[in-house]
Amino acid sequence: MSAICGLDCAQCGFREQCGGCAETGGKPFGGSCVLAACCLKKGCENCGRVFEAPCRLKEELVKEFNDLGIADMEEVKDLNALAGSYINLEYTLPGGQKIKFWDDSRVYLGNQLCKKDGGGRCYGLTADENYLLVCEYGNAGSDPEIVVYRRRRKAL
Repeated sequence: MSAICGLDCAQCGFREQCGGCAETGGKPFGGSCVLAACCLKKGCENCGRVFEAPCRLKEELVKEFNDLGIADMEEVKDLNALAGSYINLEYTLPGGQKIKFWDDSRVYLGNQLCKKDGGGRCYGLTADENYLLVCEYGNAGSDPEIVVYRRRRKAL
């Protein structure tokens, strides 16, 4: 399997389920991948080879997450490709409605950062072409709470 963006698929625990992004035309798991879509849209010169150039989309998203200014969140230095089914937590809104924001069949960019004050909770960061989500949760994604959900400043 090979990735359009050049990520090393051999390192991914979901590689058997995804079908390979190059083999599926940028639609692993049957849905789109934020990295593959960006590379295909921009005519990525590194497609099919080791990803040599910094990914502009990742750089922009890292900056946008850091610009949120969440006081007890570590600095975001990198984002990873994450399967929607892995990161798609269910949140309870103030009125009791339960909601998921992401599509299980897509691949997003995100990361997990421990809160500076500890307390056993972490921040989960997820983004696609249009939205940023920062949530806070306990062990194994328990008791998730939305910290920030917003439209990106500029969609690619």
